[in-house]
Amino acid sequence: MIDLKNLTIEKAHENFKDGVFTCRELAEEYLKVIKTKNKELNAYLEIYDDVLRQADQAQKKFTDGTATELTGIPFAIKDNILIKDHIASASSKILENYKASYDATVIKDLKKVGAVFLGRTNMDEFAMGSSTQTSAYGVTRNPVDISRVPGGSSGGSAAALAGDMALAALGTDTCGSVREPSAFCGLVGLKPTYGSLSRHGIIAMGNSLDQVSPFGKCVRDTEIIFNLLSRYDKEDSTSVSDKLRNLKINKLNGKKIGVPWHLFKEGVDKEIQENFEQSLEKFKKAGYEIVDIELPHAK
Repeated sequence: MIDLKNLTIEKAHENFKDGVFTCRELAEEYLKVIKTKNKELNAYLEIYDDVLRQADQAQKKFTDGTATELTGIPFAIKDNILIKDHIASASSKILENYKASYDATVIKDLKKVGAVFLGRTNMDEFAMGSSTQTSAYGVTRNPVDISRVPGGSSGGSAAALAGDMALAALGTDTCGSVREPSAFCGLVGLKPTYGSLSRHGIIAMGNSLDQVSPFGKCVRDTEIIFNLLSRYDKEDSTSVSDKLRNLKINKLNGKKIGVPWHLFKEGVDKEIQENFEQSLEKFKKAGYEIVDIELPHAK
């Protein structure tokens, strides 16, 4: 039996290379967990019928030497990211029968390296929510504590990953829709810089803020996903050009981090605040200036 609880992308990749288990065997383990847990958690709206076929195709890349770190890695995909010939409903009855006619750019890139798509995950309808309770297909529950919400709007992806029903996941983040469920479910979620990942093929909530965002079980997993998907895409008018991406900038030159301490006066757990302060000390030692600021409209 594969230890899914402690598995990371890097560990899975090494096990694939060493022949400890195959891409199919890993996919089968996740399908078993999904069958056991998903009815209660409602993380997935649909499990794809070609999962094992995808896994077998991924295995061929290890045979021919073209495998990368994400080859054979089982992904959960938020229900507003288009995968050709699969339903993308944004958890709405309005789109319950809509089948995507093309792949989102991030899906194309994952397909190229042989990632395995397990299924589409529940979300707040059209990404309008922060608890995954507004889905037309029922609420999603937090696998850490099923009496609580997993956050939203990408709560299904978070619950799938935290519940050991996927090894990686994609969501979208407009105003916290990946970062919040990551915090609620004990994961690492990244909202990338606007324009660093393509938004082509995403059902938008707010075009000027939306970003495809990776979920990982650890920082390194999230970084691996981001590094693959971060590139210029001519299909996305807001995608950052290669010229700007390649600029050599001194990251520490005059950089400041503003901290709105007035928001920390109440409602923040003591342990969380101490951890936050320790993080600020690390930034100071790295050369950043920490500045006290106020956000007058935050309340």
